[in-house]
Amino acid sequence: MKKTTIGGQALLEGVMMKGPESVAIAIRKSDGEIVLTRKLLSKVTKKGFFKLPVVRGIVEFWRIMVIGVKAIMYSADFIELEDEEEAKPSRIDAFINRVFGDKIKDAVIYFAVILSLAFSIGLFILLPNIVAGFLHFNKKTVSGLIYYNLFEGALRLGLFVGYLALTSMLKDIQRVWQYHGAEHKTISCYEHEEELTVENVRKYTTRHPRCGTSFMFIVMIVSILVFSFVGWYHPIINVLLRLLLIPVVAGISYEILKFAGRSDGIISRILRAPGMALQGITTREPDDKQIEVAIEAFKNVMVEDREADVW
Repeated sequence: MKKTTIGGQALLEGVMMKGPESVAIAIRKSDGEIVLTRKLLSKVTKKGFFKLPVVRGIVEFWRIMVIGVKAIMYSADFIELEDEEEAKPSRIDAFINRVFGDKIKDAVIYFAVILSLAFSIGLFILLPNIVAGFLHFNKKTVSGLIYYNLFEGALRLGLFVGYLALTSMLKDIQRVWQYHGAEHKTISCYEHEEELTVENVRKYTTRHPRCGTSFMFIVMIVSILVFSFVGWYHPIINVLLRLLLIPVVAGISYEILKFAGRSDGIISRILRAPGMALQGITTREPDDKQIEVAIEAFKNVMVEDREADVW
C-alpha cells in the first residue's frame, strides 16, 4: 500500500488538504455549492538546513499551524450569521480594514497562531508542571524525580484526553469530526490506489496512522521523556526550560511520526496504537456530501509525479 505525505485538516463545513506543491480548501456552502480555493506552497523550507532531522519537524509544525489557522479563518467566512446586524462591520472595523488592508489579516492570523500555541502550552505543558511542583516529591532523589515526572506526564495526558472528550460534546465540533473522518477516508482510498469516488472512499476507516491527533499524543509522551532528563529546579526555571524545549519536543515527535508511518512492523504499530485509539474521539463517520468535499480538496493537491508525495 502506498503511503502519502498528503495530509489535511477538518474545517467548519469543509476540508483543507496539503500536498507536495499546494494547499486546497473545499467548503460546502449552505446552498449546497462546493467552493474551492488553491494556493501554491513555498519550497524554501524543503532545502538545505530545513531538511535536517528534528529541524524539519520544528519548521513543519509551525508551517502547518499557520496554514491551519488561515484555513479555519477562511472557512469561518462562509458561516452565515443569523443576525443580519452582526454581519455589518463596525466603524472601527471598517477603518482598520481601510488603513491596513490585508496586512491586518496577516497580523491577526499570526496572532491567532501564537495565541493557540500559548493556550496549548499553558494548559498541557506548564499547568501540569506547576501543579506537580506543589506536591511533596523528594526531588533530590532519583525515585522522587521519577514519580514527579510520571505524575506531571499523567496529568498532561489526562488534560489532553479530557479536553478532546469535552469539546467533542459540542454539536459543531461533532460535524468537524465528521469532516475529519472524511479526510482520513479519502487519503486511505488514495493510498490503496483506488479511484476517488464516494462509493470507494466510504468503505475505509475514519482512523489514519499519520493523523495530527497521533502527533499530539506523541508530543505528550516525548515531553515526559525529554523533561525527565532536565531535572527539577526553581518553578520559574522549570517553566522557562520547558518553553525552550518545546521546539525540540515537536521536532523529535515529528521524526517518530515519520518512522511510525513508514512501516507496518510491530514497533510502528505499538507507536501508532494510542493515537489511533484517540481518533475514536476526534473522528466520526461522514455522510456522502462531506466525503464529496474531502475528495474535491484532495484532487486539487495531487501531482503528476506519483513519487513526489511518497511518505
